[in-house]
This record gives sequence, structure tokens and C-alpha cells, in this order.
Amino acid sequence: MSVAIHIEHVVKRYDQTTIIPDLSADIQNGEFFTLLGPSGCGKTTLLRMIAGFNSIEGGQIKFDALVINDIPTHKRNIGMVFQNYAIFPHLTVRENVEYGLKLRRLDKAAMRQKVDDILRVVKIEEYQDRLPERLSGGQQQRVALARAIVIHPSVLLMDEPLSNLDAKLRVEMRGAIREVQNQVGITTVYVTHDQEEALAISDRIAVMQAGVIHQIGKPHAIYTRPYNGFVSTFIGHSNLFRGRIKIAGSEKYVVFQDGYQVEMDNLGPVADGQEVVVAVRPEEFSVQETGLSCRIHSRVFLGKYVNYTLTFAPDMLVPNQPAIEFSQDLGHAEKIFELGDSVTLRPNKAKINVFTADQSANLIKDVKQYA
Repeated sequence: MSVAIHIEHVVKRYDQTTIIPDLSADIQNGEFFTLLGPSGCGKTTLLRMIAGFNSIEGGQIKFDALVINDIPTHKRNIGMVFQNYAIFPHLTVRENVEYGLKLRRLDKAAMRQKVDDILRVVKIEEYQDRLPERLSGGQQQRVALARAIVIHPSVLLMDEPLSNLDAKLRVEMRGAIREVQNQVGITTVYVTHDQEEALAISDRIAVMQAGVIHQIGKPHAIYTRPYNGFVSTFIGHSNLFRGRIKIAGSEKYVVFQDGYQVEMDNLGPVADGQEVVVAVRPEEFSVQETGLSCRIHSRVFLGKYVNYTLTFAPDMLVPNQPAIEFSQDLGHAEKIFELGDSVTLRPNKAKINVFTADQSANLIKDVKQYA
């Protein structure tokens, strides 16, 4: 039976270095919950704390109401899938999957039935008599997944399980993992640094940096309404513009540095003249007669759309951005722009996000940090 996971003010230190200073999160029973962030942000450290591989220097982790801080790993009833598969090369597929059941001394008839069932779920029954060396990377990862869930663990933990696969196989396997997780209904904590992967498979995502969770939410909410500038630029791409708030009677505007202004009816409490950062995703621009003026710096043809990098007047932009981009949907494009062309782009006011000047919080109404 799967469980909810409650992470309450946990702390992780190595010697004098604090990796996770004070982290809390609630993972629902049966949920596919992803820890997403750049390398070194603490996501794998947290996963290993849930598994029992790393000690906990402060706070508590609970499976339902049971505090597991001091429970040994082998008694936590978890399944784990690693980046490097960790399957036994000298055992067949069936023998690999049976391994955990043998340790639990299950009788042969029950073990055969459980293994048959899980091989069918992960779609590798036809390979059950093969050794791992005769399997593709995706097939080996399916074996690792089957071995982890055949024991009916309370929690399934997955640490970058697809990072060793090629791009096409990654897409195939993330769909397979999500399908299997839906079928077995097990609480799953999944670690990745791949934003697209996280958006594709998760019920909810926790975006981490430097041991801190910046936002927890459903994929669509995190992408469309990021809580702060870090989430906005880490999940997908956001163009960041300098701006200020203008209040005229009951109306509120965001004014860009070149004077172009957008009326906003979804801002929370703001002050007239307040400096802000305006985040516009590449697909949230449209070519119009009025808007923000720029030039085409470069372009990349990507089939369904063309991705342009843009040149704006320097004072328009928040400094030190890798690129300013516009994605043109070719299904609605009247022309493809050439390098050096001048273009006027209008941001979609219903989609743009407005952050405080330090990018620490979103000023759009009802944006939640934890949902």
C-alpha cells in the first residue's frame, strides 16, 4: 500500500557545509512528484534522505504518520530505480525481477504470478529469458522498473533514470514510466534536471535551487505562472525586460523602458512608479503594428516554428541573459524574417508575468508558491 510523504523542516549537512538548510514538502498518496533543479541543487540528496542512504541532521520525514528518520533503508519498503540500471548482468530478466521477492521468501507460485504480472505491465515478458547484455538501454531500464515495483513498495524513488538513454528513447521511456505509475498507483518521487521531462510526466513539480524549494505546483501552473524569476528562467525560457508600474485612476499598466505600455487587469498590490521585471516567453509575442521594436539577430528553423534571437536597446533588458527569443508559429506566419529585419512584437498581456525588481515574487494575482 502506498503512502503520503511528509517532509518537515529537514536539514542536511556534510561536516560544516549545509546542503539543505530547512526544507518542507507534502507528497500525496499515489502522486507522481518530481524534484527538478540544476546539478548540485540538493534534489538527489533529498531523495537519498527519503531512501535512508543519507542521514537527517534536522527535521522529520514521515510515511503517513510514521517517522522514518531512524528506520534502516531495508525496512522502509521502498523501491528504487537508478540512473545506471543496477541490474545483475549474470541473471536473466525474470531472475532479476524475482530477486527482491526471493529476499522476502515468497512462495514459488505467488512469486511466479507477481513476476508474470509485472513483466506484462512493463511490456518485457517476451524478453524474460534473456541476459541484460542482449537488451537495449530502454529494455534494461524496464527491467529495473519491474524489479523495483514487483515488491509492492510503499514508495518508488527514481534518480535520473533516463539520463543514459538517447533522446528518442527518453521520450518513449518517460511515457512508459508514467503509464506504469498510473497503473500501479504508487507514490513516486522522481529526480531530474530535464525540464521537459518533468513537465511531461509529473502530477506536481518541486523546483529546487541551492537546497531550497522555490515553487511546488502542477506543471501547467509552474510554466504559466512561475513564482519568481528563477523558476521563470529555469522552466523553459523567459525574456526579462525592465519596466515600471503606472497607475491611472483604477487602471494599472506595465510600462517598458521605451515607453510602450500594457494595461494589466490581473496585478495584485503594486505602487505607482514601482520598478518591475516583465517576463515574456518566446511564444507569447505576436507581430503587430505597435509593440516593442527590435531586430532579428539570428534564426533557427525547427519545422513547426522558427526561433529567432532578437536585439533590443540594452536599457530595455535585464542584463546577463543568454538570449532574447521569439518563437514564430509557421501555421499562422505571414512571412519568415531575415537577419537584420526590424520587427515590432506585442507581448500577450494575459500571459506575461510581472516580478518585483529583485525577481523574488510574482506580482500577478493569486500566484501560489506552494500548491
